[in-house]
Amino acid sequence: MKRRTGQDKSITANWRPATLAVRGGTARSEWGETSEALFLTSGYAYDCAEDAAARFAGEQQGMTYSRLQNPTVEMLEKRIALLEGAEACRATATGMAAMTAALLCQLSQGDHVVAAKAAFGSCRWLTDTLFPRFGIEVTTIHAHDTDAWEKAVRPNTKVFFFETPANPTMDLVDLEAVCGIAKKHGVTSVVDNAFATPSLQRPMDYGADVVAYSATKMMDGQGRVLAGAICGTEKFITETLLPFHRNTGPTLSPFNAWVVLKGLETLDLRIRRQSESALKVATFLEGRLPKVLYPGLASHPQHALAAKQMVAAGPIFSLYTGGGRKEAHGLLNGLNLIDISNNIGDSRSLMTHPASTTHYGMAAEARLEVGITEDMLRLNVGLEDVDDLIEDLDRALTGIGL
Repeated sequence: MKRRTGQDKSITANWRPATLAVRGGTARSEWGETSEALFLTSGYAYDCAEDAAARFAGEQQGMTYSRLQNPTVEMLEKRIALLEGAEACRATATGMAAMTAALLCQLSQGDHVVAAKAAFGSCRWLTDTLFPRFGIEVTTIHAHDTDAWEKAVRPNTKVFFFETPANPTMDLVDLEAVCGIAKKHGVTSVVDNAFATPSLQRPMDYGADVVAYSATKMMDGQGRVLAGAICGTEKFITETLLPFHRNTGPTLSPFNAWVVLKGLETLDLRIRRQSESALKVATFLEGRLPKVLYPGLASHPQHALAAKQMVAAGPIFSLYTGGGRKEAHGLLNGLNLIDISNNIGDSRSLMTHPASTTHYGMAAEARLEVGITEDMLRLNVGLEDVDDLIEDLDRALTGIGL
């Protein structure tokens, strides 16, 4: 591969996803390094004053300041865009920085947002608490009800915002149908695809306008760094998002970008293996517990939709013990192998109690409305031997009489 091959779209357009995950977006320095170079610099020097002026005027290609551009971060942005099938991408410091920027960059006082009720706790804080402070109206709906999106549209509706599968209820949104409704009304659809990643689902293939990520999750995949990403058209990224990003500064560090670049090399391998293991673990638990919510199971109410728009159902699912918080905490405390942790997407198996952790900030009534009860637990299935995971869960379940 030549120095700039990985950034030549006339060439990368012919590469398949596994190749893009390893080589897409790569630009080598004059030293010819095989691994992506790590550029730890805040600023850049110019050969002459005229070059500096030309770059700030947008008349010359090149870096000006690492809040705006960095060679390592740029490689990550190009790789994610290629994997997503997007024209462009902007990386951010965290997943929530990505969600916030993707929404606020296009919203003003008096605008209206239709958002999913079932969402990550911090995303619900955006829609329920932050947006109303700035005069942005929000209607939250049960996102799996396609008709509800149509009914919620107003003349001032600017954005549809949802994640699929949803955290932690595993609700699915019919991407083709809902994004079609958005286009019909001139509304921008913003999809949080963190639970699936482009390896399992590419929302833009179904009509989504903007796709946002917590790259902290499966893209890094090993619990090392925080990162986020926003994908869209070149016009959206440069004209709508970039002014917000430039002036508010939710910038990703070059080191974190480099770590995620390395994570992307194994994303497809990891997420497929973890999805296979998750199905085996979910099948075991389904025979033991009152309810298991995993789109890969035939019992999931949207199993057919998952099969239609996802390559596999992913490594994450939720389960219900049938009791209250004490019983759920008892199961967590009885685990020897699986970690108690509120993160997801790690190569290690992790389990958490959403009502007291990730969704603690939601009002109790709002939690109950979407099915986040005191006996719900969320499990991220990692890369351990699946039989060891099942044995750990079996032991913990026996310990609480289940």
